[in-house]
Amino acid sequence: MESPLSFQRERVAVASSDFFRRVYNWMGGGLLLTGLVALFTAASPAMLQLVFGNRLVFYALVIAELGLVVALSGAINRLSAANATLLFLLYSALSGVTFSVIFLTYTRASIASTFFVTAGTFGAMSVYGHVTKRDLTSWGSFLFMGLVGVVLASLVNLFLHSPAVYWISTYCGILVFVGLTAYDTQKIKALAWQGFSNEESEKKAAIIGALQLYLDFINLFLLLLRFSDRRR
Repeated sequence: MESPLSFQRERVAVASSDFFRRVYNWMGGGLLLTGLVALFTAASPAMLQLVFGNRLVFYALVIAELGLVVALSGAINRLSAANATLLFLLYSALSGVTFSVIFLTYTRASIASTFFVTAGTFGAMSVYGHVTKRDLTSWGSFLFMGLVGVVLASLVNLFLHSPAVYWISTYCGILVFVGLTAYDTQKIKALAWQGFSNEESEKKAAIIGALQLYLDFINLFLLLLRFSDRRR
């Protein structure tokens, strides 16, 4: 006869699996929406002119994206699950508008091949973060400092235009987001095993988890795309 403890662990494992499925479904939905909006924008001369013909519009969209991430991450406890979902989808759509530039810069074959490389790398590190017995908590501060360093180097290089800084920040950025994929996956797993007080909190946690993994995937994809030599 199965012990109560074993039964409880089995219930937690099933609930955790369901939660992860929800997280990955939302992440995949966000990526799909981003890709569709990017394709639509790249195929529309009017949209391209609107977004890239005026720098103020482009920078306003970028600032709006950053604002949505901050709002969603910082105000998740005050938002309803429906509003959190709406903000996530809105962010994914706006990302598609700004990321449409890659279809003007790189060939579709290059984008497709990089996407599959990114998916493989992301999948491997996410599986590692999920199954490893090693506590990755100590990676958090190291990866955060690395991320800050990459962002600062990229901003400074807007003025320096140094190839060396460009490639160093690229390599470091790839390492950071590969590490963050495993780290965030383990963090989401720990959250799932803790359980949720109600379905509403579980839905919001799934959106935040999807956003974290979405950002890891997108940034890793953009960094790997830099290695493509098949530009238009």
